[in-house]
Amino acid sequence: MSSRSGGPPRGGRYGVPRPVTAQEREEAQRVSLRRIARLFVGHRVSLAAVTAIIVVSSVVSMAQPFLLRSVIDRALPRQDVGLLVRLVLAMVAVAALTSVLGVVQTWISTGVGQRVMHTLRTDVFAHLQRQSLGFFTRTRTGEVQSRITNDIGGMQEVVTSTATSIASNLTTAVATAVAMLALSWKLSLISLLVMPPAIYLTRKVAHLRREIVARRQRELADLNVVIEEGLSVSGVQLSKTLGSGPSLVERFTASSARLIDLELRSELAGRWRWATMSVIFAAIPAAIYLAAGLPATRGGMTIGTLVAFTALQSGLFRPLMGLLSVGVTLTSSLALFARIFEYLDLPVEVADPAQPVPLTDVRGHVRLEGVGFTYPGSEEPALADVTLDVPAGTTLALVGETGSGKSTLAALVARLQDVGTGRVTIDGIDVRDVSLADLARTVGVVSQETYLLHTTVRENLRYARPEATDAEIEAAARAARVHDVIAGLPEGYDTMVGSRGHRFSGGERQRIAIARTLLRDPAILVLDEATSALDTETERAVQAAFEQLSRGRTTITIAHRLSTVRHAHQIAVLDHGRVVESGAHADLLARAGRYAALAAA
Repeated sequence: MSSRSGGPPRGGRYGVPRPVTAQEREEAQRVSLRRIARLFVGHRVSLAAVTAIIVVSSVVSMAQPFLLRSVIDRALPRQDVGLLVRLVLAMVAVAALTSVLGVVQTWISTGVGQRVMHTLRTDVFAHLQRQSLGFFTRTRTGEVQSRITNDIGGMQEVVTSTATSIASNLTTAVATAVAMLALSWKLSLISLLVMPPAIYLTRKVAHLRREIVARRQRELADLNVVIEEGLSVSGVQLSKTLGSGPSLVERFTASSARLIDLELRSELAGRWRWATMSVIFAAIPAAIYLAAGLPATRGGMTIGTLVAFTALQSGLFRPLMGLLSVGVTLTSSLALFARIFEYLDLPVEVADPAQPVPLTDVRGHVRLEGVGFTYPGSEEPALADVTLDVPAGTTLALVGETGSGKSTLAALVARLQDVGTGRVTIDGIDVRDVSLADLARTVGVVSQETYLLHTTVRENLRYARPEATDAEIEAAARAARVHDVIAGLPEGYDTMVGSRGHRFSGGERQRIAIARTLLRDPAILVLDEATSALDTETERAVQAAFEQLSRGRTTITIAHRLSTVRHAHQIAVLDHGRVVESGAHADLLARAGRYAALAAA
């Protein structure tokens, strides 16, 4: 249990995470290949099996040129039909076996890749769920979705096939080179002349594509932002009422056009270099034929050896180009890994404590001691030296002008943000010492911005408590004065609420949200202008329900109508983040101070 009343130093146990510097951000962009390899650590057995299959397949396939040489040099000249049949059957068997091994290899490697992709997606999603509310207010709409879908989706080829492609192509290239040396070491030297220019050109192409891929993913994120802002229910409503549809289309068109250019540049990057390599590889067989005909290099070479060597040399082209292409793909995909790892490395601003203090037998005594809070990037504190005591079972009402810090204070009680100085306690325990799950069960929040899931009313309510029975769901709806509205619908509680709850009016959405919170039966209620969307008659009914339900529980309410808070045990008036007055309704009116002025206004 914490006993501190003042704010800790920056970087202490409850220190506010310091901002990430530009240098640290740049270093985070440098992705270690070792870190990428760690994604596959849990799949060692499968990868070992794939590697074994690749080695066996490569070794078996090397029998083909030797079988071909025997056909040309022995079976055909001697007209040995029996030998010819055996050699042909062996060639078919080799092809069939390598094909079967290829299918098994693809099945195992793709499974490994998809499981790695699944782990990445879930890790990013789970880590983002742990981020504070501040992260999502600072991040553009659609950016997070783009990271999880576009960036991880763009990594699919690398994750699912890169490791096996490297192993397969490398093994095939080595086996082919060994076979070529066995046939003719002189001709092998001619074939290897192509390697230095190939490696040089590949490095140039890889770095070029990496830069383009990074720009392409940023443009995809921008496109996602336009889609999310322009095609959500609220976005469409805004564009129709403001007549901004054409400008949104122009913005989307411009972003899409830039994406076309980047996609083309990504695909065509280094194509002329690859074309040069193709010409070089194509010229090698001609050099081999020339060498085979020269007295100094032919060395009694048979036609079968020459044909087999040429076939091997042509076969070497595919794995070498495959290795070079994988190198380009891997290097360019580092931009995608950097974006994903950037999110995975985000510090958790509001984290679970290492050794949480359990909240048991909660009475609901809330206390704020010298609380201060400043939003990142702001110089003016949202709250400064706020001290309030809310005994268990009482009601605290927060009033003040817009921007006075009421919602910020409520967010600190629910620990949607962490205090900068001071502390917030429940029954004497600092909320930062309590697990987030315990705190969510203890503090129920109904905000002025109602969010409903695109599912049925019943599932929206059950989202608060999955094990709740239908009877408990209906009881919560009755308490929030919304049961009759729901029951009057053709499908009752099984009615789809629509995107963000637009199937219902603002007041109905608000009451459904209130019912959802009440279903958790929290010891502490935080009502952040929870009745702001209700008409006067409905607000009166819901307020009556709140008064009944607030008995025995602590309630912190923020209201824009002072008539709804006159019966609160304690009223705190905030002005520019400071408590300027506190007391009961009658006492505050008698003082003829700030509260009296608000009441008069």
